[in-house]
Amino acid sequence: MKVTVDQNVCASSGNCVRHAPEVFDQRDEDGVVILLTAHPPAEHADAARKAAAACPAMAIHIEE
Repeated sequence: MKVTVDQNVCASSGNCVRHAPEVFDQRDEDGVVILLTAHPPAEHADAARKAAAACPAMAIHIEE
């Protein structure tokens, strides 16, 4: 699995961090998504998928 994010379209909702805090964080100044790991381990894969599905701006992309 490969995860990418588009910070330019991020809505700063925080859904990604709520679903997968091991994979995503947010910038303190504006809440924009920060990708912590582009290749999360298997135990975090489902959480990363849920985060992508919950992103209102569709800023998270998953390649299987």
